[in-house]
Amino acid sequence: MSRDITRCSEAELLELKAELDRQYAGYVAQNLKLDMSRGKPSGTQLNLTNGILDKLDNYVTSDGVDARNYGGLDGIPEARHLFSELLGIDVDKIIIGGNSSLNLMYDTMMRLYVFGTGGHEPWRKLPVVKFLCPSPGYDRHFSICEDLGIEMIVIPMTETGPDMDMVEKLVAGDEAIKGIWCVPLYSNPQGICYSDETVDRLARMKTAAPDFRIFWDNAYGVHHIYAEEKIKDIFAACEAAGNPDRVFYFFSTSKITFPGAGISMMASSPANLKEVRKHMSVQTIGHDKLNQLRTVRYLKDAEGVKAHMRLLAGELKPKFDIVLETLERELGGTGLASWTKPKGGYFVALDTLDGCAKATVEMAKEAGVKLTGAGVTFPYKKDPRDRNIRIAPTYPTLDELRTAMELLCVCVKRAGVDKLLKEKK
Repeated sequence: MSRDITRCSEAELLELKAELDRQYAGYVAQNLKLDMSRGKPSGTQLNLTNGILDKLDNYVTSDGVDARNYGGLDGIPEARHLFSELLGIDVDKIIIGGNSSLNLMYDTMMRLYVFGTGGHEPWRKLPVVKFLCPSPGYDRHFSICEDLGIEMIVIPMTETGPDMDMVEKLVAGDEAIKGIWCVPLYSNPQGICYSDETVDRLARMKTAAPDFRIFWDNAYGVHHIYAEEKIKDIFAACEAAGNPDRVFYFFSTSKITFPGAGISMMASSPANLKEVRKHMSVQTIGHDKLNQLRTVRYLKDAEGVKAHMRLLAGELKPKFDIVLETLERELGGTGLASWTKPKGGYFVALDTLDGCAKATVEMAKEAGVKLTGAGVTFPYKKDPRDRNIRIAPTYPTLDELRTAMELLCVCVKRAGVDKLLKEKK
């Protein structure tokens, strides 16, 4: 355990700064070119899925349809049944999309914006539309809102999910609040899992807007690493609370098989899906059924997915171990940072001292390690405390990751010591 640097004298801080400057210069001299900016799988992880490329020896689906031809707006039956079994969702609530759940989320938002839902006014006709954004969160969710001019409201995250006291108060009193983004299992970037109470409160809360919707992005629903966490059924909770149309549920195989070449899924109530199909039938004749077919033949069933995810966990655990062990060894007890210890997902969230995240990320970049930009885990890319950094450990090799994490810790300490010295003056 390291000494608490926040309690050091000015003389001690100056001595530490000189040593950190020396260490940092050593990394700069190595001319590193390492990328930890996004949660991309490594080549070795992708190789675990190469068998999927050999799964199209015939093209006929279980209901006798030639997957090479037009049709199948809802997706092939095999794919819908696979997701139904895996996620515990009624197959009749499921539509299969293309290669990206982000695309489905954007399209869903656009339909509500342009056409409205349930006979309510389209959002584009309203003077202002607001969305609740649990933060730190997924930057691409926030980009969708920003693209459509939807005002974003930051909701702090707790150990059990969004701050529900704040959520309930806001949605009850403001009709302009039309929805909330949720990553309920191993949230991006903190790895938080929503408690049963959080799910129930989201389902039953009173909203001023009758067309309020929960965008339930279960992106990491099967990405277990240290333990298998579970979340309560959001559909059952909403139906029990008398709000069956409240949820749009999203999932994909992007980080299960190949990013950019997986299949996606959305699920919702029959009333919502009736509206979705109406507009979707104009937008497309149907998504890539060949990709759906080879994906199902490779993964086979829910147990097949779980077996495949155990292989991926074996690839990812050593990387998460390196991140967590390095943070503890280099920053534990210093008072300069705190971090999450997720049991699954794709990221670790690191919080520096207030006002130090941008400086830390910039130092790392100058030394050859590219991190996710400071601030991007908040709406409008503005972290009000300038402290959150998303660590994405999946892409580098183990040796590269060790170097990157050691450098990152030096940068955290340099930025923190600089801040403490300024406060001494």
